[in-house]
Amino acid sequence: MSAITPDGPIRLKLPVHTNTGDFTVGDWVLVEPGTHLLRRRLERATVLARRTEGSLTPQLAGANIDTLFIVTSCNADFNVARLERYLALANESGAEPVILLTKADLVPDVQPYLDQAAALQRGLAVATVNPRSSEAAAAFASWCGEGRTLALVGSSGVGKSTLVNALAGTIEGEPQQTGDIRAHDAKGRHTTTSRSLHAIACGGWVIDTPGMRTLHVSDAASGLETLFAEITELSPLCRFRDCSHEHEPGCAVQDAVAKGVIDPERLARWRKLDLENRAKTARVKGLRGKGR
Repeated sequence: MSAITPDGPIRLKLPVHTNTGDFTVGDWVLVEPGTHLLRRRLERATVLARRTEGSLTPQLAGANIDTLFIVTSCNADFNVARLERYLALANESGAEPVILLTKADLVPDVQPYLDQAAALQRGLAVATVNPRSSEAAAAFASWCGEGRTLALVGSSGVGKSTLVNALAGTIEGEPQQTGDIRAHDAKGRHTTTSRSLHAIACGGWVIDTPGMRTLHVSDAASGLETLFAEITELSPLCRFRDCSHEHEPGCAVQDAVAKGVIDPERLARWRKLDLENRAKTARVKGLRGKGR
């Protein structure tokens, strides 16, 4: 396991019985000078995790991330349902989510993409960026700063690694490998196969992640509440406490749908994610082995 120090990267010496799965990119650790012996991991400010199919424990994807950039392009990759999944996980992690739109120059009008993205969550920041532009790094200025950590997530081929290169500038000698997308379905080839941490010119850090083909939602109840705030706020007004907002009488959410306040497709996506989150979130066991 390696780490980055003020003097450059080092190979850590691990104590006996250390579980490397307890660490992830972005962690801050205390290391013994000279021996490079890992002493302990500092408490995390934020942690991004997702549960993979068949796993009982969430997979750590990054820690201490201040801003999570969800990168998508203005083509077939743009998918509101998938963006909502990323937003739920970002909200749950504690990081500030920002949606970045790439390939805006390839569409006659980028405004519909901006409007759809901004409507996904209250107060959500949305920006366009050309990863190959000399001004790409400037697009991140509002979120950069000394000691801050940024991370990029999204499908393969949307320009994440190119953006990492733009942010790293001339600090690092080896640029991230980049790849083209397939024209017929806008899907990219996997060029980043593991998470990596890079120093950026503003004094902070950026984490690049592999493209995720599947993105399950679990352990994200509060993240969903933030994402679907318009539904969350109306729920206490329903006649029944455990209202599913589907067929019960006196449902305030269904009433809002009927009045055109809530998009029925948005409600359907909430229902799907809510059910998935309940099904995939591990139940806490009591002393006698019964779920609580």
